[in-house]
Amino acid sequence: MRIYLDHNATTPLRPEVMETMERVLRESFGNPSSVPFEGTRARALVEQARDQVAGLLSAEPAHIRFTSGATEANNTLLFGLLAPGDHVVTTCVEHPSVSAPLEVLASRGVRVDWIAPDESGCIAVADVEAAIRPETKLVCVIWANNETGAVQPIAELAALCRARGPWLHADATQAIGKLDVDLTKTRVDSIASSAHKLGGPKGVGALVLRDQATIRPFLLGGGQERGHRGGTENVIGIAGYGAACRAAAATGAAQGETMRRLRDRLWRGIQTGISGVRWNGDPVRTLANTLNVGFAGVAGEVLLQALDLEGISVSAGAACHSGSIEPSKVLLAMGKTPEEARGSLRFSLGQGVDEAQIDRTIELLAKLVPRIRELGEP
Repeated sequence: MRIYLDHNATTPLRPEVMETMERVLRESFGNPSSVPFEGTRARALVEQARDQVAGLLSAEPAHIRFTSGATEANNTLLFGLLAPGDHVVTTCVEHPSVSAPLEVLASRGVRVDWIAPDESGCIAVADVEAAIRPETKLVCVIWANNETGAVQPIAELAALCRARGPWLHADATQAIGKLDVDLTKTRVDSIASSAHKLGGPKGVGALVLRDQATIRPFLLGGGQERGHRGGTENVIGIAGYGAACRAAAATGAAQGETMRRLRDRLWRGIQTGISGVRWNGDPVRTLANTLNVGFAGVAGEVLLQALDLEGISVSAGAACHSGSIEPSKVLLAMGKTPEEARGSLRFSLGQGVDEAQIDRTIELLAKLVPRIRELGEP
């Protein structure tokens, strides 16, 4: 049996999500834009899911726009809001679905200021405040980082932006289901999300918008999602997303404490049994399920592959592009050297992880890390 410690990449479907999607597959094939009974039934499922997503976020259902995931949601917001001459304040630790569009927009005349984090991976509100100008249109900050789990001060940034005027967008993909994302308390202007990060299906997510009139549609044709996203809705996936949000609303706090306890057990075991390790980040300001560890003198990709062969799935602090191993831009922005970034692994926990699996992972790491070091693979 494999041990899956890569929940920030994706999560297994919750049983109740699978049941919901199977039922929709069997019983509800209609087009939600159609008038007859089958279409009306499909439309009801979409709107029920909209209510369920809104319920988890304490948002208005009318503010939910279903998308194919957070990547589309982020692109829709950025390309739909910004125009040449606009000014954006963002961070050096954004997901590529934010940083890549902003680089394209910068080439078209949008001015972008990139805020560096401290060594914990978190940005300072004062740095954002100093970067805001009278013409700043958007502040764009990831709520919780996918690689390190670093949680940004979104509530303070929301208060700052309300006082100073710019739109605040947060990629909340990793935060939803792990943190209390309550949009009545933290008044961001928009967030992006993906269902598959909290036990839902891949290929569906949402853009949550307070002021919908400001955003130009990204996909045209059909007028679905109140004119913001053309194309027949993914009824099966949307129903699954709604079921995942309903389940997360019921289990979120309890699961968070369980994940924190298991995560800390993993760190204590690594710290006790292996020399030359460091936590990349600040435990106090990190998602309860996430642990990013640097192993001195170890190539992260080699350790990842060794763990994979032993039946354990994790992620590395480096990405392979065109055959070369490139260090994580997030870890580099936190001040890590390329060697430190390449020697890092992310362990992200979720449903189904238990103490026995954590202890097995600790045991294998204690054997594999010294062996890799002996091979001299920095």
